[in-house]
Amino acid sequence: MGRIFSDILLEKYKSELGRGLSEALRRLDATFVRADSFNFYTSVAVITSSKIEGEPMEVDSYIKHKIQHIEYLPELTEKPNDLFRAYIYAKENRLTSNHFLQAHRLLTEHLLPEHGRGVYRKNEMVVMEHKTGKIQFEAASARLLEGEMEKLWQDIDFLLHADLPLEETFYYASFIHLLFVCIHPFNDGNGRAARLLEKWFLSDKLGPVAWYIQSEQYYYRHVDEYYLNLNRLGIFYEQLDFTKADRFLMMLPGALPA
Repeated sequence: MGRIFSDILLEKYKSELGRGLSEALRRLDATFVRADSFNFYTSVAVITSSKIEGEPMEVDSYIKHKIQHIEYLPELTEKPNDLFRAYIYAKENRLTSNHFLQAHRLLTEHLLPEHGRGVYRKNEMVVMEHKTGKIQFEAASARLLEGEMEKLWQDIDFLLHADLPLEETFYYASFIHLLFVCIHPFNDGNGRAARLLEKWFLSDKLGPVAWYIQSEQYYYRHVDEYYLNLNRLGIFYEQLDFTKADRFLMMLPGALPA
């Protein structure tokens, strides 16, 4: 491994994390015993991840839509429902680059034209902040993109087959999320895809309990901190300083029950 990921912060991460991940996961696993738990908590994950990207539908309304089958206007439900289908697909399939591209096709059905779904962009990309419209950062250039994604998937494949301690599983799940956002490989849907990718990796490593980690809801509730921590690395992809990634990496464990 080591083509694109860095373990430069791993020891610091472990020391700040302390102990208790295993107990937090045990408590989480014991909580969700009902057959409909996955649909409920996936609904929460989907709508909060969507709202980070500016979708207008309220969290409570979407839960009513998915759990109680209440109808709303299609323009409110179409894109969250696409993302919900992508989560179902991820739950039913192992994480691979091809499966991930298919998940992107699903989550962008009402976001991108057909030729833009599940394919990497060929153009340059500047990422804008949703609230202010200010430039956040310049993503990986088109000339670098395919090579960076190839390295990313090689490292992900290595990690999926490695026997990782729990702390390292969380560290690399967050690093996958972070790197994917920085590369920003698609024309749109990158944020939603990144948060799904993080959860998908965790589920392949930890089993079904990972789907109940409310990381998307945590990021939504701390959305200003989420973007600030992403921006700490720098503006230009080739000049990113991953020694400043520590605050972002610590957000995922914050989503676990205390």
